[in-house]
Amino acid sequence: MKRFIAFAMGAVASMAISASAFAETFKIGLSNGWVGSEWRTQMIDEAKAAAEKWKERGVDVEVSVQSANVDVPGQIAHVRNFIAEGVDAIIINPNSPTAFDPIFAQAKEAGILVIATDAEVSSPDAIYVGIDQTAWGAAGAEWLAKTLDGKGKVVAINGVAGHPANEMRVAGYRQVFKDHPDIQIVNEVNANWDQAQGQQAMQNILATYPDINGVFVQDGMAAGAWKSIMDAGKKDQIAATGEIRKDFIDLWIKEDLNSGATVNPPGVMASALNVAVLMLQGKELKEPAKAGQYGNALYLPIPFIDSENVEEAAKQLEGKPGYYSYTSSLSIEEAEALFK
Repeated sequence: MKRFIAFAMGAVASMAISASAFAETFKIGLSNGWVGSEWRTQMIDEAKAAAEKWKERGVDVEVSVQSANVDVPGQIAHVRNFIAEGVDAIIINPNSPTAFDPIFAQAKEAGILVIATDAEVSSPDAIYVGIDQTAWGAAGAEWLAKTLDGKGKVVAINGVAGHPANEMRVAGYRQVFKDHPDIQIVNEVNANWDQAQGQQAMQNILATYPDINGVFVQDGMAAGAWKSIMDAGKKDQIAATGEIRKDFIDLWIKEDLNSGATVNPPGVMASALNVAVLMLQGKELKEPAKAGQYGNALYLPIPFIDSENVEEAAKQLEGKPGYYSYTSSLSIEEAEALFK
C-alpha cells in the first residue's frame, strides 16, 4: 500500500512538472487555401518548425493546420473551425483580399488574433506580415528593364487571376514598365503558378511573338518558361525572370541563364507565427503595422537573386530536394527586435 501511495505521489509530481514545463501555452491555427505547389507545403513545414523552436524558451505553441484546395467560402470555413476550436491566433494565406472581413470581425470578437501572410487583406481586424507583393513585382521588372537597357518587347506570364498576391505583382511590374516607355508589353497571360502551364504558355507566346526580348514570369512557372525558351534555341536571346527552387537555380548555374529572381520566401508564415506569439505575450510593436494599401501591413525584406549571388543561393540549398525553395524568415530574436 505504501509503495502504491509513493508511486501515485510520484506520478502526480511528474504530471505537475510536465504541466509546469511551459510557462505559456498558445494554440495557433494555420490556414492555407491552395496546395498547388511545394512552396505552400514548405511554408506550412517552416511554420511548424518555428512553433517547435518556442519550446526551447518554455513556450508551448501548438499548431492546428487546415490546408486544402478550397474556394473562398471553403477557406472561410477554415476560420470558422478555428474559432470553434478556441485558438489564440489564426495565421492565414488568404484566397481573397476582401472576402474575409466579416469572419475576421467574428474572430476578433472571440478574442482571437488574426494575421494574414503572403497576400494582404482589407480587414481592420487583421494585420499582414509578409513581403510587399507590389514591390516583389517591381523588383523583377526593374531587373528586366535594366538588363534590356530600357527597351524591347516583353511578355508577362502571371499566376492565378484575381488572387491578391498576383494582382499586386502585376501592378508592380506594370508601373515599372510604364516608367520605361521604350519597353512594350506585347502580351500578358495567366498560367496559375503551374510549371507545366507556364511551359505551354511560353511555347505559345514564342510561336506568336518570336522576336521578344524579355519575359516577366512569376515563380512556380519560370522553370517551365525557361525550358520552352531553351527548346526554341533562344536561351542567349531572351532575358527572363526566374525561380527560387533548387532545381531551377542548379539549371541557372549550369546553363548560365540571363535571369534574376525576386524571393518570396516560404518562411513568411514562420515569420508571422513568431510575430503572433510575441503579440499574444502582450508585447507591442515599435512601429505599428500601418503600411500597405490597407494600412495594416508589416513588411518583411525582399531578397533578390541574380548572377552576382546565385552561387551563394545554391550553397544554401545544398542537399535539399529539387522542389525546395530558397528561403528566409524572422528568427525569434529578429522578431523580438521589432517589439518594445
